[in-house]
Amino acid sequence: MNHRKMVLSLGLALAFLIMLPVSRASEVDQASRLTFNHSLHVPGRVLPAGTYWFVVPTPGIVQIFTSDRSVVLATLQAITAERPEPSGKTEITFANQGEMQQPATIVTWFYPGRTIGHEFIYSKQENAELARNRQQTVVSGN
Repeated sequence: MNHRKMVLSLGLALAFLIMLPVSRASEVDQASRLTFNHSLHVPGRVLPAGTYWFVVPTPGIVQIFTSDRSVVLATLQAITAERPEPSGKTEITFANQGEMQQPATIVTWFYPGRTIGHEFIYSKQENAELARNRQQTVVSGN
């Protein structure tokens, strides 16, 4: 009986070790390292051009970190956004406010391989302005 328990325990431990390298933390929290060559507007904040980490710590929340993930720059509420087909790359939709309008406003963000993404929640006034603007989706090179 003890031999059977030991074999079962070793088998479970081996199965866990085999599966461990397959799981990635970024899949769970959708961590994405994104670089922008222009300033960007997210609800309540304008971020200068640079590299940021977008992370989903819990459904309905997106956090934006500095490039080294040491500082949280923004914690944002988001609602579910859907698209018909998944893409193998990160996709971000910006409100197209014209060439002269800076910063670019992020409307949605989709993690690679998913049809469900995140639509940022803006104030009523900002939503009305965003609704008047065309939107452009940009696919990351990653």
